Amino acid sequence: MAIIKSAKKAIRQNKKNRIHNLIYINKIKSLVKETKSLVLQKKNKEAKELLPKVYEALDKAAKIGVIKKNNASRRKSRMAKAIGRL
Repeated sequence: MAIIKSAKKAIRQNKKNRIHNLIYINKIKSLVKETKSLVLQKKNKEAKELLPKVYEALDKAAKIGVIKKNNASRRKSRMAKAIGRL
Protein backbone atom coordinates (compact mmCIF):
# COMPACT_ATOMS: atom_id res chain seq x y z
CA MET A 1 0.00 0.00 0.00
CA ALA A 2 1.20 3.47 -0.84
CA ILE A 3 2.42 5.63 2.03
CA ILE A 4 3.33 8.89 0.30
CA LYS A 5 0.49 11.26 -0.48
CA SER A 6 1.43 11.61 -4.16
CA ALA A 7 1.52 7.82 -4.55
CA LYS A 8 -1.98 7.57 -3.07
CA LYS A 9 -3.16 10.20 -5.53
CA ALA A 10 -1.51 8.31 -8.41
CA ILE A 11 -3.42 5.17 -7.40
CA ARG A 12 -6.70 7.11 -7.44
CA GLN A 13 -5.88 8.57 -10.84
CA ASN A 14 -4.94 5.16 -12.24
CA LYS A 15 -8.29 3.69 -11.16
CA LYS A 16 -10.21 6.54 -12.76
CA ASN A 17 -8.16 6.43 -15.97
CA ARG A 18 -8.46 2.64 -16.20
CA ILE A 19 -12.26 2.85 -16.10
CA HIS A 20 -12.17 5.57 -18.76
CA ASN A 21 -9.78 3.60 -20.99
CA LEU A 22 -11.75 0.36 -20.66
CA ILE A 23 -14.70 2.02 -22.37
CA TYR A 24 -12.61 2.55 -25.51
CA ILE A 25 -10.87 -0.82 -25.28
CA ASN A 26 -14.15 -2.72 -24.95
CA LYS A 27 -15.70 -0.77 -27.83
CA ILE A 28 -12.76 -1.66 -30.09
CA LYS A 29 -12.79 -5.31 -29.03
CA SER A 30 -16.51 -5.72 -29.66
CA LEU A 31 -16.40 -4.03 -33.09
CA VAL A 32 -13.35 -5.99 -34.21
CA LYS A 33 -14.87 -9.25 -32.99
CA GLU A 34 -18.12 -8.51 -34.81
CA THR A 35 -16.28 -7.63 -38.01
CA LYS A 36 -14.14 -10.76 -37.85
CA SER A 37 -17.21 -12.93 -37.40
CA LEU A 38 -18.81 -11.31 -40.46
CA VAL A 39 -15.64 -11.97 -42.46
CA LEU A 40 -15.65 -15.63 -41.40
CA GLN A 41 -19.30 -15.90 -42.43
CA LYS A 42 -18.36 -14.31 -45.78
CA LYS A 43 -20.81 -11.43 -45.30
CA ASN A 44 -18.78 -8.88 -47.23
CA LYS A 45 -21.40 -6.14 -47.46
CA GLU A 46 -22.14 -6.09 -43.72
CA ALA A 47 -18.43 -6.12 -42.88
CA LYS A 48 -17.78 -3.17 -45.20
CA GLU A 49 -20.62 -1.24 -43.57
CA LEU A 50 -19.10 -1.85 -40.14
CA LEU A 51 -15.56 -0.87 -41.18
CA PRO A 52 -16.02 2.93 -40.73
CA LYS A 53 -17.20 2.37 -37.16
CA VAL A 54 -14.10 0.30 -36.45
CA TYR A 55 -11.90 3.03 -37.97
CA GLU A 56 -13.64 5.68 -35.89
CA ALA A 57 -13.20 3.77 -32.64
CA LEU A 58 -9.52 3.05 -33.34
CA ASP A 59 -8.78 6.65 -34.32
CA LYS A 60 -10.54 8.00 -31.25
CA ALA A 61 -8.63 5.64 -28.95
CA ALA A 62 -5.34 6.62 -30.60
CA LYS A 63 -6.15 10.32 -30.34
CA ILE A 64 -6.90 10.04 -26.64
CA GLY A 65 -3.87 7.86 -25.98
CA VAL A 66 -5.51 4.58 -25.07
CA ILE A 67 -3.57 2.87 -27.86
CA LYS A 68 -0.63 4.09 -29.92
CA LYS A 69 -1.07 5.63 -33.36
CA ASN A 70 0.78 2.84 -35.16
CA ASN A 71 -1.24 0.22 -33.29
CA ALA A 72 -4.45 1.79 -34.59
CA SER A 73 -3.00 2.04 -38.09
CA ARG A 74 -1.91 -1.61 -38.06
CA ARG A 75 -5.31 -2.82 -36.87
CA LYS A 76 -7.13 -0.76 -39.51
CA SER A 77 -4.85 -2.11 -42.22
CA ARG A 78 -5.35 -5.72 -41.18
CA MET A 79 -9.11 -5.28 -40.95
CA ALA A 80 -9.30 -3.74 -44.43
CA LYS A 81 -7.04 -6.47 -45.80
CA ALA A 82 -9.24 -9.21 -44.31
CA ILE A 83 -12.38 -7.66 -45.81
CA GLY A 84 -10.64 -7.11 -49.14
CA ARG A 85 -9.83 -10.82 -49.41
CA LEU A 86 -13.53 -11.71 -49.59
